[in-house]
Amino acid sequence: MLSVKNLMPRTLNQLSKSTTIHAVLLFYTLIALFPIFVVVINAFKSRKAIFNDPLALPTTDTFSLVGFQEVLLRSNFGLYSWNSLVVTLLAVGLVLLLGAMAAWALTEYKFKGNIFIAFLFAMGIMIPIRLGTVSILRLMVELNLANTLTALVLVYIAQGLPLAVYILSEFVRTIPKELTEAARCDGVSEYKIFFCIILPLLRPAMATVAVFTMIPIWNDLWFPLILAPGENTRTITLGVQQFVGQYVTNWNSVLSALTLAIVPVLILYVIFSKQLIRGLTSGAVK
Repeated sequence: MLSVKNLMPRTLNQLSKSTTIHAVLLFYTLIALFPIFVVVINAFKSRKAIFNDPLALPTTDTFSLVGFQEVLLRSNFGLYSWNSLVVTLLAVGLVLLLGAMAAWALTEYKFKGNIFIAFLFAMGIMIPIRLGTVSILRLMVELNLANTLTALVLVYIAQGLPLAVYILSEFVRTIPKELTEAARCDGVSEYKIFFCIILPLLRPAMATVAVFTMIPIWNDLWFPLILAPGENTRTITLGVQQFVGQYVTNWNSVLSALTLAIVPVLILYVIFSKQLIRGLTSGAVK
């Protein structure tokens, strides 16, 4: 049996490693949250206070809601938010559905071209979709989809699908074959196997994919600027640009709009946080 003296060095070593890891993670968290903190506190300050001391908290003398007033009264912020919400929810929902179906097909069924299709999805992760912006724009013009939300949804599906298929395929492989084989023996159709057995088991992985897919779509400026720059199809990130001028920038309005844009993402993250953590930890163990 190990003595107490032999156990103490191991315990101290583990404690030291744990403390170091937590310190590194805490430092990284502070770095990641610092820009958000600066944006939020300056959104509630006057323009003069922003430039005098951008890192100071709002006080009774510097507190101001003029930025939020201008955003809500002088712009179609509600329309921009609705456009971003519609595009994000449709794109993420279709990415999850199509990604799960593709992952199930590539891992469960063996057919000619299986490896080639998986290779194409892998190439989609490695090659940035922005390299094909000119071709995408030309295609959308030919399909009469330019300056529509449909164009954004289609592009974001193509952008998020490769990573979704890759992540979900790894989780599909962890599902016991006995479940599907027993269902087939009972005469259950392939559609019911997928929608009633496979999809519920993929919820943690799908939550992970949803978060990783949602944030780039919500924050994207490139494709809304190229494909849907019209007043009725602008997203939040593009709508904020109206407050940025060539010579003068209304920083109160810009920071207030960014603060309002953070709220929906934060709410969705809180809703899916448990599933996200489960998906990440399950993937790490399996």
